[in-house]
Amino acid sequence: MENHPDPLQRLEEIRTKALAEAQTVQGEAELSQWRVVHLGRSSPLMQIFSQLPQFPKEMRPAIGQRANQIKQSLEAALVELNQTLKEAALRHSLEADRLDITLPGRRPAPGRLHPSTQILREITRIFAEMGFQVYNSPDVETDEYNFELLNMPAYHPARDMWDTFYTTKPGVILRTHTSPGQVRVMRERSPEPIRVILPGMCYRYEPVSARSEMQFNQVEGLAVGRHITFGDLKGTLTDFARRMFGKDVRIRLRPSYFPFTEPSAELDIECFVCGGVGCPVCKGSGWLEILGCGMVHPVVLQNGGYDPEVYSGYAFGMGPERTAMLRYRIEDIRYFWENDVRFLEQF
Repeated sequence: MENHPDPLQRLEEIRTKALAEAQTVQGEAELSQWRVVHLGRSSPLMQIFSQLPQFPKEMRPAIGQRANQIKQSLEAALVELNQTLKEAALRHSLEADRLDITLPGRRPAPGRLHPSTQILREITRIFAEMGFQVYNSPDVETDEYNFELLNMPAYHPARDMWDTFYTTKPGVILRTHTSPGQVRVMRERSPEPIRVILPGMCYRYEPVSARSEMQFNQVEGLAVGRHITFGDLKGTLTDFARRMFGKDVRIRLRPSYFPFTEPSAELDIECFVCGGVGCPVCKGSGWLEILGCGMVHPVVLQNGGYDPEVYSGYAFGMGPERTAMLRYRIEDIRYFWENDVRFLEQF
């Protein structure tokens, strides 16, 4: 401090120089440099604070008070400079990048229902017009409802028809089909007549391919009452096929096997691409499979609380994604879950 015996005079010089240089600042980079030079740890002003104990005791209060005043004035100048530079940058941006606000904006893309949701709603609407109610059953099921009560005890080889997702809790699985809902609704409504559909997501531990997915929607149908026949089943499904695929569509029932229905069948519709002649879509057969069906097995009726000697019923199950694939000629089921906007916008 020998070159500047008067610290108060030195503080005034620091203040004058800092404010003078502030007038020449242009841009954020120069402002940042100005802050470091005049308010940083190594700045002359901060050095005054660090050297305060070296001054005579009687001068320290005045020096400290004046140093704090100058520091506050420089900080205020920093804030003002920063605001001024921001306003200047905004003005420059508005002048350089003019916008014509009279031009119309881009129309926002409207949302739409997923194709799986659309086909599910149409299936629901068709069966609602036939008098079917919607019944929702849980995605997480027990082994008892998913297999045993559907006539598939632990040793039954038919269990191999479904590759199952098991949980860490014994006996708890992700349902492989919507058929467990049959027993649930029967136990809730026995002995009343039933006419319901059970839509929902199913899960199977299968390789993903163009024709199969690990998760998929399914719609189960169930009717239970007195004197229900296989003819009632055929009539219901014929009406559904004509409403879904066209009034002139031809159908056929092929014998099949399901452990929870007897007799069982597969429902085919005439290929609407080739008119039954044979093409790659129907693999040359002229027919397209759309669902499985049959008369409810007496064991399942009994497990649901109905006397099979008095009551009978039919059941069917279909995949809405497969129905959509047939109807719209979609070649790969994976398109439904890839969330590709180019695919979804077509529906």
